[in-house]
Order: sequence, then C-alpha cells, then structure tokens
Amino acid sequence: MLSDDEDEGIGVSSRLLGFLLLGIMLVFVGVAVLVVASLVLGGKGSVGGVILVGPIPIVFGAGPDADWLIVISVILTVVSVISFLVLNRRNRKFRE
Repeated sequence: MLSDDEDEGIGVSSRLLGFLLLGIMLVFVGVAVLVVASLVLGGKGSVGGVILVGPIPIVFGAGPDADWLIVISVILTVVSVISFLVLNRRNRKFRE
C-alpha cells in the first residue's frame, strides 16, 4: 500500500512513448535492411561504428569503406555529445 508521500512511478507522456517505440522499430528495420543488403551484395558490405562506454569511445570498422564509416561515426558521436551538453545546460537554466 502506498502512502500519499510515495510516487507510483514516473509518468511518461504518450508522445515520448511514441518516439521510443518509433526508435526501436527503426533499429529493427535498419537491421533487416542490412541483412537483405548483405545477402544481395554477397557480403561485400562495410561496417563501422562507435560505442560509448562512459567517456571512453570504442571505435570499430571492417570492410573496404570502413575508414569513411568510422570517420562519420565519430563525427556523429561528437555532435550528439555536444547537443546533449547544450540541451542539458539550457534545461538547467530554464528550471532555475
């Protein structure tokens, strides 16, 4: 039994939930497109990406065009981190 002082959970707006479900669906569609492209091209594709573990980036890539994919991944990661920091700072100022 919950008292009046305890929260029942975090309220999530329907718009945020919709964006979350859209993002998950886009990941699955992207994986399906990559699988189909790999089958059609005979496995001649390239892959590259960045995984952020805290502040430490792990950069990987394989294939003939992996260099470009790694550079694009790093640029997108830097833009994402800068956007997060700017929006976080703006949100703090707005709350004050």
